Amino acid sequence: MQKNNLKKTYKFALRTSLYVTMFTTLLVSVFLYYFHSFNWQVIFFPIICFPLCFAIVQYRAERFIYRRVKKIYDDLTLLESANLRQQPITTDMGTLTKEIDKYARNKKIEIETLKVREEYRKEFIGNVSHELKTPLFTVQGYIDTLLEGDIQDPKLKKKYLTRASKGVERLTYIVKDLDMITKLEVGDLSLNKENFDIVKLVESVFELFEMKAAKKNITLTFDIDYLNPILVFADKERIQQVLTNLVVNSIKYGRENGTTEISIENLIKNKVIIRVTDNGEGIKKENIPRLFERFYRVDKSGSRKEGGSGLGLSIVKHILEAHEEKMYVESELGVGSEFSFTLEKTK
Repeated sequence: MQKNNLKKTYKFALRTSLYVTMFTTLLVSVFLYYFHSFNWQVIFFPIICFPLCFAIVQYRAERFIYRRVKKIYDDLTLLESANLRQQPITTDMGTLTKEIDKYARNKKIEIETLKVREEYRKEFIGNVSHELKTPLFTVQGYIDTLLEGDIQDPKLKKKYLTRASKGVERLTYIVKDLDMITKLEVGDLSLNKENFDIVKLVESVFELFEMKAAKKNITLTFDIDYLNPILVFADKERIQQVLTNLVVNSIKYGRENGTTEISIENLIKNKVIIRVTDNGEGIKKENIPRLFERFYRVDKSGSRKEGGSGLGLSIVKHILEAHEEKMYVESELGVGSEFSFTLEKTK
């Protein structure tokens, strides 16, 4: 590259020197001829003039271009272009143009990334405030009523305190979920992996939410009878949390008299896949890519009648990523949804 750069610089100096030499030789020849002193010795003039002109032009061109290019580099350095600072200053315009174009493209990508992050930040802050203000206002309302009102009825006092307590519980639930996601994202939450029977774990989750499902006449079931244990190697407590979130969502958005079915299948030699399938509302295709974002809700009405922190699926995603496992979603609006994830089988 350096050789090509020198050739390009010399090309300019050679041409300029040639033009200057030809012009001055012609001018000198005319001058000598005019004063009748023209002789053969004039041929030495271009021989001396050409290299002298070449040296001067080459030096001045290099200095001029170097100063201009250095000014560009210095200006870019102010913009903290680490890549340009690490490279030697080039006087080749083609190379410089490529470097500037590359720098501009990188900056454009950085700006677009910052815009996306800023939009996400604004949306996240809005979602957090929306999620927190409802229980906060509830707690504040009942406590203010108890402090300011002259309520003598013990039953009414207990009722207000109970509702305020539920609001506090909801706030605690949201804060704990946020804390867990933060730890998962920074890798600060250690996994206690062990061998356990995934069939028994699913059964225990079914037992926990049997009454909740019964309120909507939803049946919690396996696809088949699993007579033998299926051992996996993972953090049992975290995987229980994954199953809990998926089952709760299937109940929450399931139809009356519906079904939540779990199947456990061999995927490859050392992997199993656990599928949680329901015949509930289903999800539009355009909403599926955003399901695992914090506080993202398919229901845009802002209704919170189903409760929850809005962080369940985000937690599921981070727990499975911490296990280096995959999560899959298939859904059809009005038909139902299937959430599935992989786990490592016990060796």
